[in-house]
Amino acid sequence: MAPRSDRRPGFSRRAQYSIFTGYVLAVLGAGAGLVLLIVSVVDPGSFAFLRRGAAEAAAPLGVAGSHTRTASRGFFAGIGDYFQAASQNASLRREVDMARARQVETAALAQENRRLKALLGVIERDGKPVAAARLIASTTSSTRRFATIDAGARQGVSVRQPIRSATGLIGRVLEVGPDTARVLLVTDPENVVPIRRASDGVAAFSQGRSDGRLVVKLINMGINPLKIGDVFVTSGSGGLYRPNIPVAVVETLTRDGAIARIVSDPAAADFVIVDPVFVPLPEPTTAPERPVVPGEGAAP
Repeated sequence: MAPRSDRRPGFSRRAQYSIFTGYVLAVLGAGAGLVLLIVSVVDPGSFAFLRRGAAEAAAPLGVAGSHTRTASRGFFAGIGDYFQAASQNASLRREVDMARARQVETAALAQENRRLKALLGVIERDGKPVAAARLIASTTSSTRRFATIDAGARQGVSVRQPIRSATGLIGRVLEVGPDTARVLLVTDPENVVPIRRASDGVAAFSQGRSDGRLVVKLINMGINPLKIGDVFVTSGSGGLYRPNIPVAVVETLTRDGAIARIVSDPAAADFVIVDPVFVPLPEPTTAPERPVVPGEGAAP
């Protein structure tokens, strides 16, 4: 007859010690987990050194994966381009003709802006990029949105520096290791970015939705002036992000703003630029002196 499965340990000290040890380990594990949970909620930066160490150890694998992803994407894109070469060439010719006309207008506007800034005494301080890095990892399904780049303190990267790609804003540096850095993406709920509408400067701010999109909220409440397709760029208010970096395009209107998609998708970005923290120039506190006209104010 097979032995019963519900046998008690009885007088077997080994079985008793095993059960007692299991209970003790379970209680200790639950207590340690509770303590770690409380510490992570009260002070999230306590385990930053562990994250930095893990990021440094996983950086070579991330770089290799990024190379593989880029190569495979280029391979399949090349096959598609081969079969669509004729239609793409015609479309590119039309775009080149339109770009030439816009180039003339842009050059004229740039010259006019330089002249007006010289008259107003505006000094531009566009700092040089700190570093160019490869984006080796990013979260896609978590409620929090982070990314990792293969540049850190040794390359001059520091906390709060903005991260952008060739098409738009990616986020800002949150934690820095020796050769890697953790980036808080613009799609994270904790990242708030001052923005403005590129066409007329309507002020707003964006906040991540954890689903790859942004919530655009207007600063001045009232009738919603936004339209689908409006492009928003950084305003430079409060510093940190320099002005005129593309951020989002409006997809859906809401009562007090809109839902927008990001211009630069981290999942499609291979290389990023680390910019210095933007510091806006202080506004003048005194009015400019009025030129003295000869004879004005003299006694008759």
